Amino acid sequence: MNKKIEEIRGKLVVSCQALPEEPLHSSFIMGRMAKAAAIGGAKGIRANTTEDIREIKRTVDLPVIGIIKKVYEDSEVYITPTMKEVEELMEVQPEIIAIDATGRERPGGLKLEDLYRQIREKYPEQLLMADCATVEEAYHADELGFDFIGTTLVGYTKDSMNLQIEDDDFAIIKQIVEHVKHDVIAEGNIDSPEKVKRVIELGAYSVVVGSSITRPQLITKKFAAALE
Repeated sequence: MNKKIEEIRGKLVVSCQALPEEPLHSSFIMGRMAKAAAIGGAKGIRANTTEDIREIKRTVDLPVIGIIKKVYEDSEVYITPTMKEVEELMEVQPEIIAIDATGRERPGGLKLEDLYRQIREKYPEQLLMADCATVEEAYHADELGFDFIGTTLVGYTKDSMNLQIEDDDFAIIKQIVEHVKHDVIAEGNIDSPEKVKRVIELGAYSVVVGSSITRPQLITKKFAAALE
């Protein structure tokens, strides 16, 4: 496996993302955010858009999990939903490309299996991460051959809306780790140092934290709410 990817084993990956409507939306700012994360001890970055990834790669020498968030009218899938977004990401060569691997309808009726096959045929060496919401989706992605199985979307889809990643001492992560062949990257509402430590203890290859580190408007909201 890529030496850079080995360096995230048992370590923290920080998601540096800001959507157009958010105050920190800027490739320059995301580059500086990645720099701050690196200084703090992060060993990898998750980032959205080719512009942000290009700037982050100019700023830090850390492996990047790359995505493109794109909304299509005929689908709820928005994390790297089609081959078009994969092609764009290949221009900036993130070490890992993450795609939505849920059972939801993809744009144009594209099946996950078909997208996976297209990527493997054209870019056989590219590492792929499956962003899943349920244990069943994780098993399916593992069978397809994704290099990394992620819990990114637990609680964010209709099929998982009643699930919390930390329920029953991270039972979802335990179950996935025990039954899949590929490495598991824990992600999604892992919002404290204690949770980060625990998921690694349970066998996750790496852990991604985003909002609790890199979205100051949400961090501030928690503190402000405590006084209301």
